[in-house]
Amino acid sequence: MIKKNLPMLIITSIIILIPIIVGLILWNMLPDKIATHWNVEGIADGFSSKTFAVFGLPAILVAIHWLCTFITSMDPKSKNIDSKPMTLVLWICPVMSLLIGSLIYATALGYSISVEIIMPLVMGVLFVIVGNYMPKCKQNYSIGIKVPWALENEDNWNKTHRFAGILWVIGGIIVMATAFLGSFYIMLPIVFIMTFAPMIYSYCYYKKNGSK
Repeated sequence: MIKKNLPMLIITSIIILIPIIVGLILWNMLPDKIATHWNVEGIADGFSSKTFAVFGLPAILVAIHWLCTFITSMDPKSKNIDSKPMTLVLWICPVMSLLIGSLIYATALGYSISVEIIMPLVMGVLFVIVGNYMPKCKQNYSIGIKVPWALENEDNWNKTHRFAGILWVIGGIIVMATAFLGSFYIMLPIVFIMTFAPMIYSYCYYKKNGSK
């Protein structure tokens, strides 16, 4: 799995590290303390040193990127993982690195950034994309709704992921809409439903049809 995706893994890792280059270019203009965390109202409530913001965050994302790829490659059913869902996995960290880096540097340079609007929009788009990929996922232990009832029955897995795909697309659209409602807390129950409803659906399907 890693050998097969190694070229894309290297390219995406380089993209993750782009904020370091940008940070070095902006180094003399950046303050010693930089906001790296915001609360649900979009107010900065966590600060890090310039060194950590420029070098540490991208390095952590690269480590997570390689760890996720390694864990996926160790999946006993890794051959079932389609190239499209795997491509999505490989691009999550690069996109997040560029987005987070842009928000951090823009805020550090004094630009007014509406984090409370941007993040729900990005999360909503991500949910919609994942929802479109879910019905294409075959049984595996790394990507998808990995409950035991779906893993032991292919029909359960397929129906659960078709249901989850529709739910995540609808949920993603609603999450994007919450960005303009001014309350992060509206998004929480939506994400909760998106997470647990497919598990409940899979279990109900199992109780009704058994493992056959």
